Amino acid sequence: MILGNITTFSGHLHPLIVHLPIGFILLAAVFDVLSYKKKYENLKPAVSITLLIGFISALLACLFGYILSLSGDYDKAVLTHHKLSGITLAVISGVLYYISTDKAKREVRIPGKLFSVLLIGLIALMSYSGHQGASLTHGNDYLTMRTLTQQVREKPASVQSAMIFEDVVAPILQKKCAQCHQNGKLKGNFSVENLQTLLKGGKNGPAIVPGKLTESELYKRITLDPDHKDYMPADGKPPLTKTEVQIIKWWIAEAGAAEGKTMAQLKNTDSIKTQVSTYLGLNNVATSSGDDNGFTQAINPDIPLQADTLLIARLRGKGLMVRLMLKKPVMLDITLPANSGVKMPAIKNDLMSLAKNIIWLNLSGNNFTDNDLTILKSFTNLEKLRIENNPVTDGVSGNIAALKHLEAVNLNETKITDAGIVNIKKNTGIKRIYTWGRAAK
Repeated sequence: MILGNITTFSGHLHPLIVHLPIGFILLAAVFDVLSYKKKYENLKPAVSITLLIGFISALLACLFGYILSLSGDYDKAVLTHHKLSGITLAVISGVLYYISTDKAKREVRIPGKLFSVLLIGLIALMSYSGHQGASLTHGNDYLTMRTLTQQVREKPASVQSAMIFEDVVAPILQKKCAQCHQNGKLKGNFSVENLQTLLKGGKNGPAIVPGKLTESELYKRITLDPDHKDYMPADGKPPLTKTEVQIIKWWIAEAGAAEGKTMAQLKNTDSIKTQVSTYLGLNNVATSSGDDNGFTQAINPDIPLQADTLLIARLRGKGLMVRLMLKKPVMLDITLPANSGVKMPAIKNDLMSLAKNIIWLNLSGNNFTDNDLTILKSFTNLEKLRIENNPVTDGVSGNIAALKHLEAVNLNETKITDAGIVNIKKNTGIKRIYTWGRAAK
């Protein structure tokens, strides 16, 4: 398990390391070209050391890139081209470094202009290798003429004129799933490129089964607990919002995974019109800007429009992770890392001051007691709560049940009994209660 984690971590270094040879090889070329001018001829000796650094970093990029290639379902042809061009790049940069050294110049005389041409050729090879890498990450059509020539769908004028798949479902999947499930990178041998690939599915069968949610692998994955190993999107990527999940659910169950049909042509649309309207930005519901992971949904009017940024900074300074889910109103996702050693009195006042802005709260694994968690009653707009791996008892059940906007709560490995669970279930708005490993029944 530890070895696996190290391997995965090493592979994830590739996107970081790969920028080093790009920078240093480009810098070497700039130094070389400028050195032809008398004013900058003193840059010529710097070409050699710059190429050496570029060569070493290129070798590291190849190593970490190979490790990364073992962990993903990439297009074999594109991956092969990227590998071979990357290895060739490293070899040539090493050769050019050697040629540029004083020792090599005494043994082999290479005209300066020929060296410059080879260096420029190396940059061309680097551009090709980079393009192949981008195709692996973002898809084969990431940087093609198709990007320039493809027509962008116009925003529907109304909900009734919106095409359910083309205008709503497909954009959701492209934004949240396509990075890992498209041509060039088919994790699980699955693509969200079109309805046909969704119906085909991947290693685990069809992603979509019209009219059957329980058999639709896509829906099952996006509604798992975020801590589940099969939860999607994986690797910390932005999850689907509540509105997006509701749209996907309705599309599969009620619309039969329809394609090429407008909302006006479909039946039983009353239950989803508000969500579609919100997603398309056709009503006056508040929506997020582009840097908050596309969060958009019908907003709880009780959430304050603003929050004290000094309090947020203070919580971060005390070790809590604070993520801004939405800017207006200000919606916060707050996590206290497990086993942090932070005591509730140290953060209680700051949390309570921001209570109405906190939508997701994770206090798991911090040895908090019932007395510590009496503050829960203040989080009146809370939708997701995690307090697993804490020695809490039925004493917190009343405060949890009183949270009228709560939808999911994780009580794994706590001391809450069946009686406490019954009390919590009095809040019918709570859809998911996780109770694995409770010490008492």
